[in-house]
Amino acid sequence: MLNGKAAIVTGSTSGIGLGIAHALGAQGANIVLNGFGEPKAIAALMAQLRARYQIEVAHSSADMSRPGQVTEMVEQCVARFGRVDVLVSNAGIQHTAPVEEFPAEKWEQIVAINLSSAFYSIKAALPHMRRGGWGRIINVASAHGLVASATKSAYVAAKHGLLGLTKVVALETARSPITCNAICPGWVLTPLVQNQIDAIAERAGISNEAAKAQLLSEKQPSLEFSSPEQIGATAVFLCSSAADQIRGTSISVDGGWTAQ
Repeated sequence: MLNGKAAIVTGSTSGIGLGIAHALGAQGANIVLNGFGEPKAIAALMAQLRARYQIEVAHSSADMSRPGQVTEMVEQCVARFGRVDVLVSNAGIQHTAPVEEFPAEKWEQIVAINLSSAFYSIKAALPHMRRGGWGRIINVASAHGLVASATKSAYVAAKHGLLGLTKVVALETARSPITCNAICPGWVLTPLVQNQIDAIAERAGISNEAAKAQLLSEKQPSLEFSSPEQIGATAVFLCSSAADQIRGTSISVDGGWTAQ
């Protein structure tokens, strides 16, 4: 479906972003990975994607908190592949603390990476999509783009803002073959979430499975994690012709979290 097209996926060297990169690669898209990691591990990841899907893969080490580097990442994609057709803004970080104790530098960093980087990447990519006559912009928000949790002021504010940005871009591209939508995952079993589970298990002196159940029971009625593969499949759907008139919306993949 995406043969010959080029996709940028931010925060894609692990977790949800990597799941999306695999899904888009399986549809034939050439991929620009983005994220930090050991050079050998990233090189191995790129080789795996190339071999598995017979696509071209590049890597950008752009720091999503730096607007100039975000723009350079988009231009790197155009220089390498001659185009940018799919932009997935997935990079994100988290920090928890009550508002009155929340470090100012963490607020600035979370808003920069979780929200502002999407603005700067969309701003840079849109002219190329308009010239190419087609585009898909997919913002990976969160259940926290729709509802809130205590101690997550910066994350919740950034993800709510990301849904607002999604709607504005969708309206500005409404009469074009370019769409902009968001995916709102709940708990997804990624290495970062597994670390939280391990910490709960150790702190409470319970098994890993019991810690998983405890984490899920707080928010996710299905008591099952979503997977990076499911988020990737949702992104592929948003790239399909079936989604041509899905514009400015958010798709929840959250086990019922936001249905409550």
